[in-house]
Amino acid sequence: MAVKKKYRKKKEQKPMLFTPLNYKLLGLGVLLVVIGFTVMRIENEVYGVVSLYISPVVILAGYLVVIYAILKKDHKIEEPTVKSS
Repeated sequence: MAVKKKYRKKKEQKPMLFTPLNYKLLGLGVLLVVIGFTVMRIENEVYGVVSLYISPVVILAGYLVVIYAILKKDHKIEEPTVKSS
């Protein structure tokens, strides 16, 4: 009795879109946004200094960090080049 061996074709692994640094920056940005909204809610005053001046700056900084984390590309990762013959 012959035993058949199953061979799986190996798929080409594509490089990850984001690096660990991108994920850390993304987490930091989301954390800043959450902290900004939380502090704004805790003060709970319309004309308070923290809720009127400091929290919006923290929230804006969080959004900017998130945008930077998404757009940042690591130059160390080389994309495969297509060779033409």
